[in-house]
This record gives sequence, structure tokens and C-alpha cells, in this order.
Amino acid sequence: MTFDETVSVPAGGVTLAGDLNVPEHARGVVVFAHGSGSSRHSPRNRGVAEYLHANELGTLLMDLLTEDEDRVDEVTREHRFDIGLLGGRVVAAVDWLGTHPATARLRPHLFGASTGSAAALVAAAERPEQVGSVVSRGGRPDLAGDALGRVRAPVLLVVGGHDAQVLELNRQAAERLTAPCHLHVIPGATHLFPESGALDQVALAARDWFLAPGKPPHGEEGPQCAP
Repeated sequence: MTFDETVSVPAGGVTLAGDLNVPEHARGVVVFAHGSGSSRHSPRNRGVAEYLHANELGTLLMDLLTEDEDRVDEVTREHRFDIGLLGGRVVAAVDWLGTHPATARLRPHLFGASTGSAAALVAAAERPEQVGSVVSRGGRPDLAGDALGRVRAPVLLVVGGHDAQVLELNRQAAERLTAPCHLHVIPGATHLFPESGALDQVALAARDWFLAPGKPPHGEEGPQCAP
């Protein structure tokens, strides 16, 4: 039976809104950590989530900030780069999934975009026994800092081939990862993957990684972080 509801996730004294979708026969559940200035309504993340649903993976798309915090952040931008705060809230989501009847039996995985990638990696470092794998889409894993060396879950870094600055930052972060990892470059894609078919390639690579953590997508060699 499919579970599809708006939920409230407790996180360190605040409550965060989320959308939890768990298809019948789900093989895992993916927590989405959105990027700076975004929310659980991100059309890119929702597009990836729909593809994962069709491939027996549940998803939790959640806001990492409260409505009040989001209003402040729109002016000051003080929260969107607070990786400690955001990472702690992803940890809270992982813990909460372990108590929810629809997901308690499922292994959690993490999908981070932009600064949300760093938050996902911080959470993976804090919950090494729970988190099954991590996928970063156009992310800033470098912002995870010292947490990179404590991550144990396999990490897939997905970057657009024409997103030169972020690609270099991902390469630098990859050098600090000790977990199995793979850098998957999508040729011709830019930062938000707006090019025709680019986001579909992200979704396919993420699905493959979540269902077989550590096995590079599309038969690429690995696991490795240098293409």
C-alpha cells in the first residue's frame, strides 16, 4: 500500500514540513536536502523524486527551515550556508524516519542539491550506521568540511560538465572522502541541469546508486572519484 502524506518532522525544538511518499514494495527511502533559497517544492527535486517512486524508492522532501527562518533568510541569507544547522535537521529527518510506521523498516539514503549536499554529507557522517548512500546533484560537498573524512556511506557526486567551478570544488571534496565514491559528469550540462534530458540522467544515476550503493551508474568503472 502506498503512503503519501504531508508530515511534520521534529528537529531540535522546531517542526519542519515535509512530503512523504512511500510506494508499495519500497526498497529504501530517500531524504532530499534542497539547496540554498529552495524548498521542498523544488521542481527539479520533485522530478527526481517521481522517478524514484516509479523505481520502488520512497522519498521525503522537506523544508530545512521554518517559515519564520525562511523569511529572515530571504533578507539576510544567514541560514542557507549554516551547514551545521541544516545538517542537524537532516539528521533529525533520518532519526524520524526510523520511528515512522511507513519507513521504520527501510534504509534511509540522502539526496542533496547545492548547499544541501553538504548538509546531507554532515548527516551521513553523524549517522554512519543508518545512512545507506548519498547522492549530490550540482552540490557543494566541500562545505561539509571535516565531516567528509567521517562519511562511511558510498557517495555519488553528479556534476554538469559545463559547471566548471562546481566541478572543481567537487574534485577537491572527493580527495577528502574516504568512503567509496564516484564522480559522475553529465556532458554539456550546466549547474541546474536545465538542458534537455540532463535531469533525466541525474534521476537515472541516483536511482542506480540508491539501489546498488557504490556501483557506478551506466557501467562506468569505479568506485572512484576521478573521472
